[in-house]
Amino acid sequence: MKVYSKSSKLDNVCYDIRGPVMDEADRMIAAGEKILKLNIGNPAPFAFCAPEDIIRNMTENLCNAEGYSDSKGIEEARLAIKSYCEYKNIQGVELNDIYTGNGVSELIAMVMQGLLNNGDEVLVPAPDYPLWTASVTLAGGKAVHYICDEKADWYPDIEDMRRKITDKTKAIVIINPNNPTGAVYPKEILEQIAQLARENELILFSDEIYDRLLMDGVKHTSIASIAPDVFTVTFNGLSKSHMVAGFRCGWMVLSGDKSRVGGYIEGLNMLSSMRLCSNVPSQYIIKTALKDFDKTDKLLLPGGRIYEQREFIYNAINSIDGLSAVKPKAAFYIFPKIDAEKFNIKDDEKFVLDLLKEKKILLVHGGGFHWEKPDHFRIVYLPELKVLKKAAEEMSDFLSSYKQQ
Repeated sequence: MKVYSKSSKLDNVCYDIRGPVMDEADRMIAAGEKILKLNIGNPAPFAFCAPEDIIRNMTENLCNAEGYSDSKGIEEARLAIKSYCEYKNIQGVELNDIYTGNGVSELIAMVMQGLLNNGDEVLVPAPDYPLWTASVTLAGGKAVHYICDEKADWYPDIEDMRRKITDKTKAIVIINPNNPTGAVYPKEILEQIAQLARENELILFSDEIYDRLLMDGVKHTSIASIAPDVFTVTFNGLSKSHMVAGFRCGWMVLSGDKSRVGGYIEGLNMLSSMRLCSNVPSQYIIKTALKDFDKTDKLLLPGGRIYEQREFIYNAINSIDGLSAVKPKAAFYIFPKIDAEKFNIKDDEKFVLDLLKEKKILLVHGGGFHWEKPDHFRIVYLPELKVLKKAAEEMSDFLSSYKQQ
């Protein structure tokens, strides 16, 4: 069994969250220009409100939240998370296996800091949520990107994963449901990934923050539920599902065989204690938020706002000459493909920048998600239909004459 040692090395950071597109957007905004931001999955600006009982629950508990909590979180929050794990069929989870965080982002950085030494490798999907690659790099490791196959509904390419495992590989990251594609992985794919981890004695990191934002009757399976013998860290939270991104309320759960990762868990406990605790007022809303495990938000059903916006943007993209997209099954992102040859696109970041300058629409290019070819971009379809319709019209007009210079 591989030895998982602790590391606090923070060198070799290569991820740039800014870049020329955001710099230009900031310049335009400062100059008084109005920009349509389809670049970030933040429900707050688009008239989505947190449930009233969530706001009430936090307000009522503010006096109880004035001091630090246990570094892993208050007991009632972790008990609610434990019950949610049971609902998801994740076995053997105890209170000490649950860590609350200031959003999942903090916890992603924590697990990589505790795991990696310089040169260690982690398999990360392409496209990915870029914080995963950034956190691996920040901890001194190397993110090795495995391909998710657009022709196969954006499911991971298992053979590509297998080819990229080396004696330096420490873990596999999956993002399911996926950001930026909106894919939801079937049980058969998850079983194959679990088998790769089992055969090569790897840790599984499963980012499941969108598991309650499902459409079309799709069911989500947590990989920890089908691999009880594999050490797995599962991440989740309330930012997206309960429209409270600014509350910074996330958690991670350790499950599976812990017998050979004692040093790693000790390191996680140390890192958790070093930051004292997560946002205590937000911890008090977890119990309320998780009370209805199997309730589907009406926004995700036919006639619901997110569902109808998904339907519109999918059809609109596929009606524009030179664009195509796989229909997302979860979350609120779509990852269209652009005919790079038709538009002479060699640089997808420049394409997004050109669109911003001419049409004042802000997107993220595929390279921002570690997609190597200059032929994709992400749209966040949170704005209401009339705004999305205007955006689609502007994009169609832009592409009608666009040739990258």
